[in-house]
Amino acid sequence: MQDGTLLAAVDLGSNSFRLEIGRFEHGHIHRIEYLKETVRQGSGLDEDRNLTPAAMQRGWDCLARFAERLAGFAPSQVRVVATQTLREAKNRDVFIQRGNEILGHPIDVVSGPEEARLIYQGVAHLLPQSDERRLVVDIGGRSTEMILGQQFTPSAVASFRVGSVAWSTRYFPEGQFTPQAFMLAEIAAKAVLDEALGTYRRDTWDVAYGSSGTAGAVGEILTSAAGGTPGLITREGLDWLLAQLLQARSADRVRLEGLKEDRRAVIGGGISVLRAVFDLLGIDQMHVAQGALRQGALYDLLDREQPATDLRSSTVRGLMQRFAVDVPHAERVARVACALFAAAAPSGSERAALKLDWAARLHEVGSRISHNDYHRHGAYILEHTDAAGFSLPELHRLGLLVMGHRGKVRKLEADINDPVLALQLMCFRVAVALCHARRDPDVEGIALQLQGHRCIVRARPGWAGSYPQSAHLLRDETIAWQKTPWEFVAELP
Repeated sequence: MQDGTLLAAVDLGSNSFRLEIGRFEHGHIHRIEYLKETVRQGSGLDEDRNLTPAAMQRGWDCLARFAERLAGFAPSQVRVVATQTLREAKNRDVFIQRGNEILGHPIDVVSGPEEARLIYQGVAHLLPQSDERRLVVDIGGRSTEMILGQQFTPSAVASFRVGSVAWSTRYFPEGQFTPQAFMLAEIAAKAVLDEALGTYRRDTWDVAYGSSGTAGAVGEILTSAAGGTPGLITREGLDWLLAQLLQARSADRVRLEGLKEDRRAVIGGGISVLRAVFDLLGIDQMHVAQGALRQGALYDLLDREQPATDLRSSTVRGLMQRFAVDVPHAERVARVACALFAAAAPSGSERAALKLDWAARLHEVGSRISHNDYHRHGAYILEHTDAAGFSLPELHRLGLLVMGHRGKVRKLEADINDPVLALQLMCFRVAVALCHARRDPDVEGIALQLQGHRCIVRARPGWAGSYPQSAHLLRDETIAWQKTPWEFVAELP
């Protein structure tokens, strides 16, 4: 990447939406602009876990303002990451579809472990180089992430469904602060976080860091109002802060220097979760980290620029090894499929080509479970595995391709209306047919074209007579695509 390139990350959190713009210079990203808006989507989930119309509108209005600042940014320069609220929301597709149109960039809903990985990258890149063993804790609006790591490498990542917005709504619904409410909130938080004890015990880390909203807000209050050491949260400081909240008796009566207005409504939930983390993991003091999810997303853009450094490629290789994939065959299918796609796809389809390559390499991961319906098992694995570097929509896309590479195509239903997906599948399925004998196929003269909704595969004269089984499989594709918006034609003289 050239020095001077601008990069942008948008963090769609449960409490706030954030936009970070940085300039890449000499291997580092320097902040140019930072925008934050309190949207509180996390409190906009109804009892059925649907985002209310008002919550969605607040989000869209914010994205419209961010979109004005992002005008002119290329797709490779922007990463938009959504977290726990949109992971939970049953109607998230409604919000995301409109949000994509407003922003002009795709919204990636990431899994909890992937969110944790990005948080660690953001924290690590803004800390001095050190061999210290780090514990990073990020208390967000509806989830808390914990990470162990050294330098830029996380060794353990986890996400728990407990956060400042969720706990404030549940245990301080009217903003009332009582000893009983705090006790119940801390007990409940410990119950959710209890499984962290085995991995994040005190002897596994040297220094604890708190990232993002809650830790930053508490650190600022303790410094400004209690005269504490800047950037440091202690047990004594948390006890003092709890006493101040109890003395105020309600959120709207809290008057503490350093407490920002947008944090007031969720400070009770945030404090109770943070105190639970301190008690559970035996933390005496926690440093406030400067980096967070959005910085991690920015540095992830750098890694994604080159296949050699793209974490997703190494994740694919790891899954191939884990599920004992026939590597030579998987690479053969990927090579043929991507060659067909490169010749048939319009310019600017590099991202789609990369996803096709990954899906082809992983198309037999389900065979480890059962050979029958292995494509269905494979699709399930890809949609439910923790795959570092991948967003949930990306895993869904890989799952669709793996599901659709075998059998009737109409089972994909509405998704098959997407012309890019259709072309990916056509190339994928043709490649699987050509490689059926699990050896390098003769593809000289084989061409695939998509004309409107009609896919035509052609071969050189005499090819079908030399490879009758391959020709038979390609002709059968005509049947496989019936009852879809697409027509498949095999012209095999």
